[in-house]
Amino acid sequence: MRFRQGAKLDTGQVTDVRGRSVGAPGGLAVGGGGIGLVVLVIYLLLNAFTGGGGLGGQLGSLDGQTVGQGDTPASTLPQDCQTGQDANERDDCRIVGVVNSVQKFWNGVFQNSNKSYQYVDTVLFTDSIDTGCGTATSQVGPFYCPADKHVYIDLGFFDDLRAQFGVDAGPFVQAYVIAHEYGHHVQDQLGILDQIRGDQQGPESKSVRSELQADCYAGVWAKHAVETGLIDQLTQADINQGLDAAAAIGDDRIQERTQGQVNPETWTHGSSEQRRRWFSRGYETGKPAECNTFAGSI
Repeated sequence: MRFRQGAKLDTGQVTDVRGRSVGAPGGLAVGGGGIGLVVLVIYLLLNAFTGGGGLGGQLGSLDGQTVGQGDTPASTLPQDCQTGQDANERDDCRIVGVVNSVQKFWNGVFQNSNKSYQYVDTVLFTDSIDTGCGTATSQVGPFYCPADKHVYIDLGFFDDLRAQFGVDAGPFVQAYVIAHEYGHHVQDQLGILDQIRGDQQGPESKSVRSELQADCYAGVWAKHAVETGLIDQLTQADINQGLDAAAAIGDDRIQERTQGQVNPETWTHGSSEQRRRWFSRGYETGKPAECNTFAGSI
């Protein structure tokens, strides 16, 4: 995956607090242990993370909140991440570029449905951070917090993917991770996250359906990524890397690696096959309405 060299990056969509302390830990109940549930929303932090239903033929109502400001005085992102060439050379600038592309795409989708998309920040942090969903550590993996409507990621997560799961966490895998989390933000705006409460585990649970829909939404964005004007090209090798990453973090693969056995009744994200299949469906169709994981069997 390559960015257009002269494309302008908007660092105002990313808050950089790496290296800062976050104060005393709060009441944290993460959605899983360590990297075992990566690329996720920590919907178990609050009972507010819930969801069910697909886009169907139209978009749902929005909550009308406004986006927070991006950069802090300590951040050097505005100086370091100005163009697509910077995104081709640095992981943090690449995240900026992906966030810009993903949000530009969804803004267009919402506009086409006569709705307003709510731009929200991605927060780069180190080790741990206070959020509207509690104090999170980097062991949680990337997540979306519906309480404060931010995406959070410690970039060291990609090193963990390589070391613990043998995933080639290249540029498109990084993009897939971010696009998945913004898929949860889209669900939040559509009211999908308001119906998951009480059904957070199991092979047919709403939690699994929500995660697979976010995978599908990531695939939809990938189909249209070049059209956003920031990304120069996506190759089949890029897509294959995304599919491999989706499979590597399936519940069955993770359980087999960490526990030596598979227990579908405790699944929260779906199997390797399901994650690959729904990402592929989004990419092949390019249509959000084809991502209704809440209808029928998954």
